[in-house]
Amino acid sequence: MPELRVGERCFTVPPASNLLDVLNGAGCAVPYSCRAGSCHACLVRCLDGLPDDARPESLSAAQREQGWRLACQCSVTGDLQLALFDPLQDGLPATVAGLDWFGDILRLRLRPGRALRYQAGQHLVLWCAEVARPYSLASMPADDELLEFHLDCARPGAFSDRARHLHLGAELRLGELRGGALHYDPDWQARPLWLLAAGTGLAPLWGILREALRQGHQGEIRVMHVAHTRAGHYLAEALEAMAGVKVELVLAEQLDDALAGLKLASRQTMALLCGAPSTVERFARRLFIAGVPRNQVLADVFAEHA
Repeated sequence: MPELRVGERCFTVPPASNLLDVLNGAGCAVPYSCRAGSCHACLVRCLDGLPDDARPESLSAAQREQGWRLACQCSVTGDLQLALFDPLQDGLPATVAGLDWFGDILRLRLRPGRALRYQAGQHLVLWCAEVARPYSLASMPADDELLEFHLDCARPGAFSDRARHLHLGAELRLGELRGGALHYDPDWQARPLWLLAAGTGLAPLWGILREALRQGHQGEIRVMHVAHTRAGHYLAEALEAMAGVKVELVLAEQLDDALAGLKLASRQTMALLCGAPSTVERFARRLFIAGVPRNQVLADVFAEHA
């Protein structure tokens, strides 16, 4: 059977085993979220040997040349010597510059050790000590170099438990910056723009909305935010203060009726969706029925564990 070496540890695994599963099963604590090769939380570095990679295109040629692989997409076919992502060595330091609570939702603002070039809607892996989780950026590049994230801390979780104890000046580490499916294209300026979010799925759409307005978007802008309670509409006041933006704050039990009210005025409509998988699927199904072409629906799905 193939042999894996991680630091001083050595163990054998069944052939064709998923690399992420065997590493975590052996207690190596490799973080992950999407398991689809998108979030890049599960980066590992191959020092000797290479696994079978199902999605080599998920990493740049330079990263692959350095031996980096996404564990979730790899199968073990031979002996491997690995190094896990080390946030102290491989991550970018960032200090906590803002902590604002909206019920159980934390608006976290970080000042990175160096300025990052990014677009609204991208995401980063945040490391708090040895615990990591990918989060979408709620900021846009014009936000004074501060990076903003919205963390749902309602349920216990390895990362959210630590987030509750953060303080101004605390240091986190940033993993790789990634582009998800969500973004704003200046070519959309005359098109209707629908932004549909559930919970903290609003985070990337908040950045994209403000970027669209900054760029002088001319078409209709419609925002639908779904939450389980009124308090869950944590950006309600800020959204409703935006001129020219139609805002619908919907409770989860009212979602079917709200979706039935989505009437398409133009087949040029662009729709951006974000939230838990089940809600995003409901959004997408209704948009298809309403007549929005599939290639004009962009979606990011949030993992449901904290």
